Amino acid sequence: MIEEILIELAKGIGRFFLHPAVYITLLFSVLLGYVRVKRERKHFRTRVLWGWTETKRLLEGYVLAIIISVISVAVGLVVPTPWLFFYSAWMILFIVLFQYQLGSAIYAMALGAGVLFVMYINDWSFTLFSLEFTGLNMWNEGFTTIAILAGLLLIVEGILIQKHGFSTVSPSLVKASRGIESVEYITKRLWMLPILLVIPGDTITAYIPYWPQFSIGESTFSLVVFPFVIGYRQKSRRTLAAKFFPAYGRKVWQLGFVVTVFAVAGYVMPVIGAVAIMLGVLGRFLISLVEYKKETAGGFAVSPQSTGVMIAGVLADSPAEKMGLQIGEQIVKVNGQKVMTEQELYEAVQINAAHCRLEVLDFNGELRLRQHVLFRHDHYRLGLLLVR
Repeated sequence: MIEEILIELAKGIGRFFLHPAVYITLLFSVLLGYVRVKRERKHFRTRVLWGWTETKRLLEGYVLAIIISVISVAVGLVVPTPWLFFYSAWMILFIVLFQYQLGSAIYAMALGAGVLFVMYINDWSFTLFSLEFTGLNMWNEGFTTIAILAGLLLIVEGILIQKHGFSTVSPSLVKASRGIESVEYITKRLWMLPILLVIPGDTITAYIPYWPQFSIGESTFSLVVFPFVIGYRQKSRRTLAAKFFPAYGRKVWQLGFVVTVFAVAGYVMPVIGAVAIMLGVLGRFLISLVEYKKETAGGFAVSPQSTGVMIAGVLADSPAEKMGLQIGEQIVKVNGQKVMTEQELYEAVQINAAHCRLEVLDFNGELRLRQHVLFRHDHYRLGLLLVR
C-alpha cells in the first residue's frame, strides 16, 4: 500500500508540469518584469530591480505550499475533480488579462464552486474537447473542503504580501494636484504554489488511462500536485511602502484564519462552508477597496520637500544600499553642504572624490550620519533614485 502511494506520488509530481497554468504563469511573470523595467527606465533612466526578479521569485511560497500539502493529505481534504477544471479556467483568465487585483485565489475558487453549483441546480452540462462537464451538488461534495483550502491559501497570500510585498515595489513618477512630481509605488506579483491534492474516483483515468491511482477500502483516489497561483497588484502613495505592504499582508492572513475556522465548522453544518467562501470573497474585496481608497485620498509620502532631497528608490548592491539609506528619507547635507536638488547633491558629492558623508533626516524627523568610501569618478553611482 505504501509503495503504491509513493509511486503514485512521484508520478503525480511529474504531471504537475502538464498543467498549462505552469507555463502561462511563467510567461506572464517574465512579462511583468519586462513591463516594470520599461516603466522604470522611462521614469528614472535605470531599472530598480533585475528584469527576471518576478520570475526568479515565482516560487517564494514553496515552503508554505509544502505545509498546506501535508495538511491537505493528513486531514483528507478530497477536492472534486470538476472544480479543478473551473478553478483553472478562471485563474488562467485573470492571469492573461493582467487582472491581478483579482488574483487572490479566493476569487477563482469561489467562482469555480459557484459555476458547478449553478450548473447542478439548473441541470446544465456541456462538452469541451471531448470532456463532458456536469454540475455538482456542492453541499455534499465540495463547499467545506474548498472553503478550508481557500482559507489556507488566504493565510499564505497574506504571509507572502507581508514578507515579500515590499521587496519588489517599483517607483513610478506621477503628477500631484499642483503639478508637483511625486512618487507612487506599485507591486505586481505572481506566486505559484505546487500543492498536493487528493482527487476522488476515476474521473482522471477516464480521459488519461495511465494516470496512477491508489485505493483505500472500496474507494479509489489519485494524488495530484496542482499549481495554485496567487496574483497580487497594489499601489501605495500616502503611506510609505515599507509600512504599507506588511500591514496589508497582516490583514489578509488574519482574514484567512477567520475563513479557515468557519470552514472547519462546515463539517458539522455544510452551509457554513458556503458562508466561509462568501466571507472570504467579501473580506478580501473590502481589504482591497478600503486600502485603495485610503491610499488615493491623501497626499504623497514621497514628494519634493523644502528641507532636503527626497529618496524615491535605492538600487540593489549600490553605495546607497550599503549606507542603509531608505525610501522616504531626506538627504539634507552632503559633505557638509546643504542640498535641495539632485544637481546640488551630486555637485556636493564631488567635493570629496574619495569619501561621501551624508546627513539624512529619517521617518521620525531624526538626523543621522551615513558615510561611504567612493572610487574615483564613481559619484554618479550612488544608486539613488530621487524626486526631482
